[in-house]
Amino acid sequence: MFPGHVTALLAPGQGSQAPGMFTPWLELDGTREKLERWSERAGLDLIGLGTEADAETIQDTAITQPLIVALSLLAYEEIQARQGVPQDAPVAGHSVGELAAAAIAGVLSAEDAVTLAAVRGAEMAKACALEPTSMAAVMLGEPEQVVDWLAGHGLTAANRNGAGQIVASGAADAIERIVAEPLEGTKVRQLKVAGAFHTSYMAPAEEALRRHAASITPADPVRPLLSNADGKVVTSGTEYLDRLVAQVTRPVRWDLTMDGLVALGVTTTVELPPAGTLTGLVKRQLKGTVTTTIALKTPAELAAVTKEAE
Repeated sequence: MFPGHVTALLAPGQGSQAPGMFTPWLELDGTREKLERWSERAGLDLIGLGTEADAETIQDTAITQPLIVALSLLAYEEIQARQGVPQDAPVAGHSVGELAAAAIAGVLSAEDAVTLAAVRGAEMAKACALEPTSMAAVMLGEPEQVVDWLAGHGLTAANRNGAGQIVASGAADAIERIVAEPLEGTKVRQLKVAGAFHTSYMAPAEEALRRHAASITPADPVRPLLSNADGKVVTSGTEYLDRLVAQVTRPVRWDLTMDGLVALGVTTTVELPPAGTLTGLVKRQLKGTVTTTIALKTPAELAAVTKEAE
């Protein structure tokens, strides 16, 4: 590794899942045993769901979230075994990916992270069933103007992802209106999600998650751990767990998180599986700053991660 070279780990969020995404990882030693333990804690057959379930099944919020966190952590533990990234490499997660990031930073155990993801997903799915809500991606446009426009429609800018992308969240009829009549200079696409994530509609899920989190004693991070709330590095495990719980009803500021990566001098990003989405955002937003991006989709890409660490 050359001087000034900083590698960051990125843990993706919901929407990055794909059928069969666990299959190539099960060929690695010890993976099946880990997944069996995590499945017991989560109350789900993660192996079956990650290898045999179809796209519609794994789109279910209650299933998607623990699957994504489990897969990210499987890959991270393999990277760690191969000494693929430094022990002080920064880490950031997008939405539910923050649970994987918390485990990578030592705030939570892997088992607790997967269990919390299962609780989070199940409770968010329940909250989505209470009222007709939805989300839509708004592409292009001046960010603050888009945020104001959404507020005028009673919608929340739930994900400010940078790279010209903001995700609107709120009542289903309001989402339908902005899809039908986009703000001038923007493109709006409705998303296939269960409901209005990262808004007050998820308050019941936040309350349930807080009750479950109360039984967990977090540790302080052992590496720089960025928060979606403001893109800042959080040094207290207790504070980070509080932020994880509150995040269910609050916007994801991935734009600020990417700013935080720049502030840490990050030059390389390794996106954990199921990878691709965050790598695309980094390439568009941080072009010229982050010079190397690795989207780790299968074990075949592990060699690139290890080589980058040399």
